Amino acid sequence: MTEPLLPEDPAALTRHIEERFHARHRQQLPALAAMAERVEDVHFGDEAVPEGLSALLRRMIGALEVHMKKEELILFPAIRRGGGPGVAAPIAVMRADHDDHDREIAEIRRLTRDLTLPEGACRTWAALYSGLGEFLTDLDAHIRLENEVLFPPFETGGRL
Repeated sequence: MTEPLLPEDPAALTRHIEERFHARHRQQLPALAAMAERVEDVHFGDEAVPEGLSALLRRMIGALEVHMKKEELILFPAIRRGGGPGVAAPIAVMRADHDDHDREIAEIRRLTRDLTLPEGACRTWAALYSGLGEFLTDLDAHIRLENEVLFPPFETGGRL
């Protein structure tokens, strides 16, 4: 399945990001954190268990929610109004958050041995890694879309 063509209008792009990525992250993360906790509990002591993954995912729930709310309540409305001189500051904050998310992605990959299931992994463990793969792909696409498409036109002059 291919992604639909992205809207060229920045206001439409912000709505696309909210509908495609924000809603999906809010759906994905709580379920993934619960599965990770179950895997860590049931397989405690197994050398392949991604110890600390559930705590990391729970922290990400909070961090991503704050990040997405800043976009939805501050940055995206400013972009929908055409930007302006003050828009560069919240974009800089979002880029810094994206750097933090990239570090969290790297930590998830480290804890899961790059989503490599151990031999004989249970269904929950397999579902967890499959879901994490989707989440990581979505989060990476979300970050790249903002950093490479949405933000640049507003960083130079601040206004469209």
